[in-house]
Amino acid sequence: MHTTPLTHTTVMLNEAVQALLESPDTFENNPSRQAPQDGCYVDATFGRGGHSRLLLSKLSPQGRLIAFDKDTEALAEAGRIQDMRFVIKHQGFRYLGELPPASVAGVLMDLGVSSPQLDEPGRGFSFRFEGPLDMRMDTTRGQSVAQWLADAPTQDIATVIRDLGEERFAAPIARAIDARRKAHGPLSTTSELAQLVAETVKTREAGQNPATRTFQAFRIFINGELDELQAALEASLDVLQPGGRLVVISFHSLEDRIVKQFIAQHSRAVYDRRAPFAVPQPMKLQALHRVRPSPQEVAANPRSRSAIMRVALRTAA
Repeated sequence: MHTTPLTHTTVMLNEAVQALLESPDTFENNPSRQAPQDGCYVDATFGRGGHSRLLLSKLSPQGRLIAFDKDTEALAEAGRIQDMRFVIKHQGFRYLGELPPASVAGVLMDLGVSSPQLDEPGRGFSFRFEGPLDMRMDTTRGQSVAQWLADAPTQDIATVIRDLGEERFAAPIARAIDARRKAHGPLSTTSELAQLVAETVKTREAGQNPATRTFQAFRIFINGELDELQAALEASLDVLQPGGRLVVISFHSLEDRIVKQFIAQHSRAVYDRRAPFAVPQPMKLQALHRVRPSPQEVAANPRSRSAIMRVALRTAA
């Protein structure tokens, strides 16, 4: 049991907030445009509130911040922010589209799992701690990983591990899980799963626990993370104002590929091949930046090493 509060170091804290508030044009030349500090912003993944707190410190009295999070512990942390400009919704960020169209000056999505989630054994996210095999972001609803593994078809388990964990030993791991539950009953703890994977995977990259990819796969699957990301990205096109910023920090290749392809897809004009002389549909986004953590940040916070931040501008289309 932990005797000290679990802490979280926000990745690319200043870079993300700066990217949200960057002025896309010169306000002296466009006096009708709202200043960034007066806008309404969305922290789509509140976590432990690092980005939200810094952003609030930069906003004017007219600015507003709307946050989303499924984690009840994140909601408790948000309750400590006593600021009339701030509100949090107990929802996944797929519900971003419920906000009014073109009402938001910037959307931030930090897709990382917070350190308190990883380091709290009772959440079941980490193979480093003994705990229930849960992994739900929102523990008030849905199936835990243990409940799903109890009777999921072996082929489905293998598909999840292969596709969401990019694990080349997915099939042997799934067969081992099936053999284990037939012989001794379903897996119920993180250590049971980690040990089973370690016994099944005989080779692994230096410095990586054999269970890393399997735990990642099950967490992504049980929380529907990639589907939620895709839905939230699509919704951002509707809620962002022209000139608004989309800032996304991802931590593994599956997420970053979705973000990269989404920005690329909407950063070009669309031609209707059935009507070659028709006016093309204008692009909706303009890709601006791709940012990695500084060497200093990685040294101070090793969990930031895989982060990639992509920034795009909502065009007037």
